[in-house]
Amino acid sequence: MLEEILRQAWTSLRRQPVRSCLTMAGIVWGIVAVTMLMAYGSGFRRVLMYTFESFGQNVIICWPGTTSEQAGGERAGQQVKFEPADIDEMRARAGLVKQVCPETVRFLGISHNERTASTAIRGVCADYGQIRHEIPTSGRWLSAEDALYRRRVVFLGAMVRKKLFAGRPAVGETVRIKGMSFTVIGTMDRKFQDMSYFTSDDESAWIPYSTAGDLWDTKSASVLLATPISAEFDRKAQSQILAVLAERQHFSPTDKRAVVMNSTTEFKPIYDMICYGLEVLVLLVGLLTLGIGGIGVMNITLVTVNERVREIGLRRALGARRWHIRMQFLSEALALTLAGGAAGIALSFGIGALIGTLPFLGPAYEDTSGVVDIHLHISWEILAVSVAVLVLVGVLSGIIPAMRAARLDPVEALRNE
Repeated sequence: MLEEILRQAWTSLRRQPVRSCLTMAGIVWGIVAVTMLMAYGSGFRRVLMYTFESFGQNVIICWPGTTSEQAGGERAGQQVKFEPADIDEMRARAGLVKQVCPETVRFLGISHNERTASTAIRGVCADYGQIRHEIPTSGRWLSAEDALYRRRVVFLGAMVRKKLFAGRPAVGETVRIKGMSFTVIGTMDRKFQDMSYFTSDDESAWIPYSTAGDLWDTKSASVLLATPISAEFDRKAQSQILAVLAERQHFSPTDKRAVVMNSTTEFKPIYDMICYGLEVLVLLVGLLTLGIGGIGVMNITLVTVNERVREIGLRRALGARRWHIRMQFLSEALALTLAGGAAGIALSFGIGALIGTLPFLGPAYEDTSGVVDIHLHISWEILAVSVAVLVLVGVLSGIIPAMRAARLDPVEALRNE
């Protein structure tokens, strides 16, 4: 029975090929709009989250402040300092803190032969590379042995490397910082990140924290970086850090001004909401466009019902039930919708391949690799949503004409001229 209904639907559509094709054109355009807009939203999310996570995942940045409460016999207004003993105590007692690393920063000149640059020289520990996703593309990152033996080694950001070496290999070369010679042990390519402090990582150079003590006073760190054992313990890890610092430096653990903390975990929901908001917006625009095509299918199906009133009456007189009539016109609407949708999806793949990449953050970073541009990739998830929307539009556009056809009185239908 179902096979017969589908065969009759196909025969009915072939009676008016021009009208059927023009009706499908609206569906084709609508599904192209849905698919391409969803691909754009997905590409936007990929770039935004990539630049956010390039900074580092679940990173807690602690800034030393000034006490605002009296505690432990100390008056308010004391300057908080991050000292080596604080770090050791934190590693021993803060069980929810996975990694902790002090960072000291000075803006100094760095030179190689006749080339010079002025940038942030950052003294850090070995864990800093993992915390902040400093991934070398040549050479290596700073090691624990570098810090232990106070080696004069340096890791260069992409722009510093470009200024000093102009595209030539830098690993193994010697640079000078504040009159001292340092060996370049590693470099990295452009780091596309939308968060930074002091300066961007591309404009930075890193040396061991212990070695930084040969260049400037490192008794206290500029900032403190830490990561929790997992994202859900971010708040509790911050509380443990604050408790350890408060006990050692004699200030109240409830004093919010003593240590200012920022966490990427707290910002991630904001980025998620931006991405979800854009994806919902573009999906709604696409659905409205596809809905117009669905209205076209409904209109043509209603016209078809009016043209075939006598046929409907004859079929009812010969024993066809109401659900047979409903399925007949519903299948015709679905056939129009799905045929147009299949053509639209094929066209979407073609357009996506033709356009490929749309500029987004590439021009801002002066990058031509396309890493931070929007790629119009049609994933299986997008394809599944498109098919589901197609079926829904087909059912909604066909149900009203089908119900109208099924309610026709057989006697009155046979009298229709």
